[in-house]
Amino acid sequence: MTSSLPCYVQEIKQLFLFEKLAPEQLDRLCQDGRVELAQPGILYTEGQPATCFYVLLDGTVVMYRKVGQDDVEVNRTSQQGVYAGAMQAYLGDRTPQIYNNTLRVTEPTRFFVLPADTFATIMQEWFPMAVHLLEGIFFGVKNTQQAIGQRERLLALGSLSAGLTHELNNPAAAAARAVAALRERVAAMRHDLAALAAGKFTTATLAALIEAQKQTANMVGKAPQLSPLETADREDTLTDWLDGHGIEHSWQIAPTLVQAGLDDAWLDHIAARVDQPALPTAIRWLSQTVENELLMNEIAESTARISHLVDGAKQYAQLDRAPYRPVDVHELLDSTLMMLSRKIGPHIAVDKIYDTTLPAVPAYAAELNQVWTNLIDNAIAAMSNATDTATLTIRTARVQDQLLVEIRDTGAGIDAKIRDRIFDPFFTTKPVGEGTGLGLDIAWRIVVNKHHGNLSVESAPGDTRFQVLLPLAARTPNLEESR
Repeated sequence: MTSSLPCYVQEIKQLFLFEKLAPEQLDRLCQDGRVELAQPGILYTEGQPATCFYVLLDGTVVMYRKVGQDDVEVNRTSQQGVYAGAMQAYLGDRTPQIYNNTLRVTEPTRFFVLPADTFATIMQEWFPMAVHLLEGIFFGVKNTQQAIGQRERLLALGSLSAGLTHELNNPAAAAARAVAALRERVAAMRHDLAALAAGKFTTATLAALIEAQKQTANMVGKAPQLSPLETADREDTLTDWLDGHGIEHSWQIAPTLVQAGLDDAWLDHIAARVDQPALPTAIRWLSQTVENELLMNEIAESTARISHLVDGAKQYAQLDRAPYRPVDVHELLDSTLMMLSRKIGPHIAVDKIYDTTLPAVPAYAAELNQVWTNLIDNAIAAMSNATDTATLTIRTARVQDQLLVEIRDTGAGIDAKIRDRIFDPFFTTKPVGEGTGLGLDIAWRIVVNKHHGNLSVESAPGDTRFQVLLPLAARTPNLEESR
């Protein structure tokens, strides 16, 4: 609650902001501005439209900033002349005109108050050069930050694209090899089919052989898992059987039959139905059937892997998805890990400790993926020089009414001297050219400003943990998001 009081030029002149002004300028301040007495309580709230510029005459003020769900005190003072409020009014509609903090008074306090539009007009009329310089600094820093942020996103995208291309190339190459081999096997089967058509088999034998082929194809998909020792023993047994029946290239045929789960009893079953002169052709034909089935399985697995990678990339990019919606953070984390799998490499073990009972959390999914990318990428970099196997741990849990995502690495840790600065824009410990210092700043803005959560770090040598807390319930969007 406020009340108006008289404005005296002599009092205004004593403020360090106005001490160099001419008498006519001081007169205009008192004419266009006013003195107000504010009672203890909130003077204005962060995020509200910035309508006034306040200068403290006497009393005590406390300034707060919103951090996640909490109002954190950032300053408390009784110094005459300190100012707050619509300090960027001179920028006009080129930037959102909202209060960027909350101001509270703890005792009856007097302010000199200028309406925001009056403050903007006075600044532009009286200090045109200063306004141009301030505008240049404000928008220059903002544009630089946006440009570097975009560049960092493009570099991250390039790195992820390279990793995805590498991951896609493996199953694609495997499928291509399998198709080439399948083409050769089909050609061989056509040759053997010609031998069958030449009349070496009776009608009854041919029918039995076709039925055996169907049974063989079905057995390929049901082959039991054998240990290396069991596999070697069975291959030796089948090789001896094939050699004993005069079948050439037994050492090539036996491993194929074993891979399909076939044994010497099955070969005895085939031999009982086929005349001895035709047995080598029959066994070779059935072996080629097995090879064809195995190659088709390989092609199916390769294409399924490609489809899985594409689905993972789509999940990571959140294409065709509503920007703000309930999401399963485990799906987002898994898609990010898949996109970074090539970067993680074999020297880093990934330990996922997921609480699968957690509900979906309302979030901007694509932007959360950017947070996971930045945090995991930093963890990988921190463990890049590890001599032993390093461990990346991703843990989720519920903390009261919030969802916790913890990303832990076993790197060297963050020096306590710089720990308070790691979320500052442009601050980086990476060598020149390897980091812009915006990754953690971007992550902070996404988590804290856009999702009303919290991002913190705990670090010791061999144990660094970044902890992200996200509200489980949807909240009203923060006006800070429009910045």
